[in-house]
Amino acid sequence: MSAAVPRSAVRWLWLSAAVIALDQASKALVVARFAEFERQPLLPAVLEFTRLHNRGAAFSFLSTASGWQQYLFLALAAVVSVGIVLWLQRLRGPGVARLAAGLALIAGGALGNAIDRLARGFVVDFIHVHWRESWYFPAFNVADSAITVGAALLILDALLDARATQAGDAPGAPPGGGA
Repeated sequence: MSAAVPRSAVRWLWLSAAVIALDQASKALVVARFAEFERQPLLPAVLEFTRLHNRGAAFSFLSTASGWQQYLFLALAAVVSVGIVLWLQRLRGPGVARLAAGLALIAGGALGNAIDRLARGFVVDFIHVHWRESWYFPAFNVADSAITVGAALLILDALLDARATQAGDAPGAPPGGGA
């Protein structure tokens, strides 16, 4: 009788698909209902929907470049996504859910924004957080949120694994032996 081989974490790609679907649906709704730069307050002085077109990366980095950056960001999204799928294929065993979920969120977010770049030539951002009229956080979207939460999960997973390793537990195991 042989021991069962643990399933790979590829099964977490459903989360990537859900992020892509939610991201694209929310952007389609915003594009259908708002003109560029149109604002709709949700929580006055704090939160609004504002349709913006971002040709750059996070915080509009490289948004004023001549267009070459679109190819760079598409290639980066493709490489990162393929790398994540390969990582998920190799990721097996107990205690990998946090890491797998983080990776899936990042892949879904990267692909959601890549779809925008391919279809529109820019990324639609629309969630705008600010404090009155004095401070504004750069506008973002569902894909950006997924990437941020995914990165936070990767950091949390690394910190908890380091803590478990220092305590003498196996990486990925609950601290204290997990019994």
